[in-house]
Amino acid sequence: MDFLEKMIKAQTGFDSTTLMLMVSASLHIKSFHQGRAIHCVSVKSGRLVDINLGNALIDMYAKCGDLNSSECLYEEMEGKDVVSWNSIMRDMYSKCNLVEKAELLFNSSVEKDSVSWNAMISGYSLNMYSNKAQNLFREMLRWGPNCSSATVYAILASCNSLYSLHFGKSVHCWQLKSGFLNHILLINFLMHMYINCGDLAASFSILHENSALADIASWNTLIVGCVRCDRFREALETFKLMRHEPPFNFDSITLVSVVSACANLELFNLGKSLHGLALKSPLESDTRVQNSLITMYDRCRDINSARLVFKFCSSPNLCSWNCMISALSHNRESREALELFRHLRFEPNEITIVCVLSACTQISVLRLGKQVHARVFRAGIQDDSFISAALIDLYSNCGRLDTALQVFRHSEEKSESGWNSMISACGYHGNGEKAIKIFHEMCKSGARVSKSTFVSLLSACSHSGLVSQGLCYYECMLEKYGVQPETEHQVYVVDMLGRSGRLDEAYEFAKGCDRSGVWGTLLSACNYHGELKLGRQIAQRLFQLEPQNVGYYISLSNMYVAAGSWKDATDLRQYIEDLGLRKNAGYSLIDVGF
Repeated sequence: MDFLEKMIKAQTGFDSTTLMLMVSASLHIKSFHQGRAIHCVSVKSGRLVDINLGNALIDMYAKCGDLNSSECLYEEMEGKDVVSWNSIMRDMYSKCNLVEKAELLFNSSVEKDSVSWNAMISGYSLNMYSNKAQNLFREMLRWGPNCSSATVYAILASCNSLYSLHFGKSVHCWQLKSGFLNHILLINFLMHMYINCGDLAASFSILHENSALADIASWNTLIVGCVRCDRFREALETFKLMRHEPPFNFDSITLVSVVSACANLELFNLGKSLHGLALKSPLESDTRVQNSLITMYDRCRDINSARLVFKFCSSPNLCSWNCMISALSHNRESREALELFRHLRFEPNEITIVCVLSACTQISVLRLGKQVHARVFRAGIQDDSFISAALIDLYSNCGRLDTALQVFRHSEEKSESGWNSMISACGYHGNGEKAIKIFHEMCKSGARVSKSTFVSLLSACSHSGLVSQGLCYYECMLEKYGVQPETEHQVYVVDMLGRSGRLDEAYEFAKGCDRSGVWGTLLSACNYHGELKLGRQIAQRLFQLEPQNVGYYISLSNMYVAAGSWKDATDLRQYIEDLGLRKNAGYSLIDVGF
């Protein structure tokens, strides 16, 4: 660009090739302003009659996001060739609502080369028109020009779900027959296709068969795929295999993925060893790696290490601040999270707002929560489904069910989390009938019903004394809604039976669930109803399951006191002291102008 400026000042002649090179240079340095300047020079110098220069400018405008200028220039060009068609068709599919226009151009083009076909297949694939992409690929095999590696990339991108697995396998066979598996990039794309279609085993097999050719991208494809499919242990096993393959190389994508796997599995020691690995490499200062470490320490409840990573971040971005605010909120350091938000150096996004609202909810600071709500309106992000869910939780937790309902009813896009939050809020306020009504609204809306939905619903039934309804929903959740009952659901079944005094039924139910949470809930019910004999039996079982949980000992001690068994209560208290166990002190919160 500097050299062109000198040429113009020196009044040295230039031609269309010079200008085409400058268009390419402006794209490389992402200077849209200079690209437009070259367009002006092209018009003034009369060079725009050159079709190749026109095509380059069309491509430049499209890649810079100025689709109108690209289309106008295309319409003004007189001598269009196949490159012109291809360039404008690739503009066209960059936005979902323009796929039909690209389709019209493709169908009306008399001369179609492989780039035309590939561009249209890729356009369909990238905009989730998988069936159209696959049908066009079949048509290309029958009538079109010879396929290239670009065709393989375009069609594999259309295989993005379990329903595409059969077609993806057929493309794999076609690749083998056509000789399109001779390059590692094509192999990596094939692995990625199998991961997207949910067949991790096939992806592992392909990597094993081509281990001699495998590069960092190959291993990363599999590791990232495992993490995205919630197969965290497989991701770590793959990384372990990668380390044994000489020469061992890794990049920021590798580290971010394996640290994320550790975070989800809460493997603190392994996470710390990966942190050490990062410190020994140039990736120590990579912002994405630092962000993943903050989240890992957050999940492993080591907030001090998360603070240190954030403190020494080389160039923290908004994601870094979000990770730290979220970590503080998750670890009950809500006031520090809010203080950090006050010093935020970036414009907050939806994730920031959700984290801050969560912190406000934890300490029931309604006044500050309202200020954040006002900021949401000013930013125009009030329709974000996650923000709506966070606001419902805030107002419900602060005793304002009416406002929570108002937020819920006015949210245009109701997410699964929004529905769950509203069901939970109604239950929290003892309005179980309303919670059930909202649950049926959720089902009619077509929203996905998940295990969290049933946790909220069963909790609502328990708090409202709707035992028969709650038991009915628990019985049908797998058969009717496809949700597998888990410990959280079983806890609320025991809770609703226990609250209503049906302790024998609760005990029989709990016998099939060897989880401390279930038995702990039953112990609380025995304490509430003064059922000492059963309570002592349950407590002895809990002491074996969780000998360090002081709460169980305190519950039994309180039952002894209520029954007048002072000696048993005193002996148990002494036993607690001998074990060195201590109950955390309770506290109350009041907003005094924070």
